[in-house]
Amino acid sequence: MARFLLLQLRPETEASDDEYRAFLDKGGLRGDQVHRVRLDREDLPAGLDVADYAGVIVGGGPGCVSDAPADKSPVEARIEAACLSLMPRITRDDVPFLGCCYGIGILAHHLGAEVSKARYGEPVGAVDCRVTAPDPLLDGLPERFAAFVGHKEAVQALPEGAVQLLASDPCPFQMIRHGRNVYATQFHPEADAAVFETRIRVYGGRGYFAPEEADGLIAMCRAADVVWPARILRNFVARYG
Repeated sequence: MARFLLLQLRPETEASDDEYRAFLDKGGLRGDQVHRVRLDREDLPAGLDVADYAGVIVGGGPGCVSDAPADKSPVEARIEAACLSLMPRITRDDVPFLGCCYGIGILAHHLGAEVSKARYGEPVGAVDCRVTAPDPLLDGLPERFAAFVGHKEAVQALPEGAVQLLASDPCPFQMIRHGRNVYATQFHPEADAAVFETRIRVYGGRGYFAPEEADGLIAMCRAADVVWPARILRNFVARYG
């Protein structure tokens, strides 16, 4: 099958490598089925055409689309510009896309919707999601399930032309679809308790939680029943791969 393009945004190698392994594991992918690009370290390849891939997957990262330009590091600004540069082609031609966490901000911002810290930010932890509309990527999932979240910003209103697929009480836009093939989630479909434990350790000083809360958050993640979100990633791979 054609490879998937995986765009990673995490400048911390431990978190980036762990995320990469999680996408492979949860998506049922081999390394040779993925073109991995670490945007914190490299530019998009010259002449890259998203239509040459089975689909595009964007991982999460510590940056926020809604941060003021002056508050973004050069790396964060470059990553954001690279991701946004692909969105016109992806949305115009309905190229299969799955944006995870940061990816929902990129998609919504490109579509003209407000992405901000005004409402719907969620602390690190597990949140109860509920299905609001049927979709092939939700095949085999229950009507309600838990997913791992942790974000400072969120989509404030459904982008024009998009469909709300999943909601939670703290954040109504947990998963959306634009067209037939362009998806984004606020939660992390690749993350299990071990993956989130790594991120808690890595991002302890990035403002998501107080450092003294780390041990309690790790215990909470280990106790949480988060098993279903990975099915979304596997359904995406199965549908487009």
